[in-house]
Amino acid sequence: MSPVHQPRPALARRLRALRDTQWPDVGITQTQLAQALGGKKPLSISLISSWENVDKPVAPPIRRLEAYATLFATRRSLDGGTLHVLSVHELTDGERTRRKELLEELLGLWEGRHPGAPGSVPDIWTFDEDQNITIVCARLPEKYRQHLSYADSESADFVSLYTYADPDALIELFGHIRSRNPDNNVKFCTSDELTADDYTSHLVLLGGVDFNSVTQTVIERVKLPVKQVPRKAEAEHGGFLVEENGDSTLFEPKLDSQEHLLEDVAHFYRDESPFNRKRTVTVCNGMYGRGTLGAVRALTDARFRDRNTAYVHERFGDVESFSIISRVPVVGGQGLTPDWTREENRLHEWPEAAE
Repeated sequence: MSPVHQPRPALARRLRALRDTQWPDVGITQTQLAQALGGKKPLSISLISSWENVDKPVAPPIRRLEAYATLFATRRSLDGGTLHVLSVHELTDGERTRRKELLEELLGLWEGRHPGAPGSVPDIWTFDEDQNITIVCARLPEKYRQHLSYADSESADFVSLYTYADPDALIELFGHIRSRNPDNNVKFCTSDELTADDYTSHLVLLGGVDFNSVTQTVIERVKLPVKQVPRKAEAEHGGFLVEENGDSTLFEPKLDSQEHLLEDVAHFYRDESPFNRKRTVTVCNGMYGRGTLGAVRALTDARFRDRNTAYVHERFGDVESFSIISRVPVVGGQGLTPDWTREENRLHEWPEAAE
């Protein structure tokens, strides 16, 4: 899902403390913990030991931290004489609150922050140091810029950014990624400017198959039950077509009788890159520009990014591939940031929920 963070000794100490001191009268062993966290397929004791090793810590996957939080949120994990992890649905309201607090603490330590510090949930836009990141936009078609002097390279007023599609999404995302990755090389370009080396970096694609040819190239190479139907093709305003289990569903934008946009549809997709398995590809897409901006702002907007990021980790665990199609309401001509924690805003999610 997100690039691997460096292991943190503070997290190793906390995991050891949970096992040793959460219920000191019990004395939980690494063997018991390995069996509880593994369920039907117990984990190895050496793996538990590596997570607790302060000198050479190994960071657990996020889904294991979720299991830790569930287990130590309630003493009922000891009921029946065998340590076990309850289903989240079995927890009481008080236990759910404790689980949430503990998980936030562990995720903060996983990222290397102090408990309770802002932004303790691992950020999806943070990459390992010294890894290149390339943001790719479409070139705005000639018919949309032929009467704009700023987009004419022969004009003294030429500004290259005027030739880009989705510049608002680009500015929003470029600033966020640069701030999260100060030691990385972050660049942006149009799809026709992409070099061979760019393809094997972390790729972030803005905009869909109407204009961005690289988005089409990537979607054709991955296993995803979602494809974009271009505008003025099978549907007048296009949409995102989901084909699963023999059924097809088209999620379309909503416009009024005067063709004013009332609600766009945003698609966020993250996967292992088809060009370099040690890098990622991310697609932020909409049927219109406000959908693309909504897909970006879901994980950059300071008011929503933490809760949306936490939802992604809770919903998908540590899987490398996930996709969310969501609504983007348009009010007064402005696209609103989608809140993924509200069920009515999520139109489709893939794959199935992580266990």
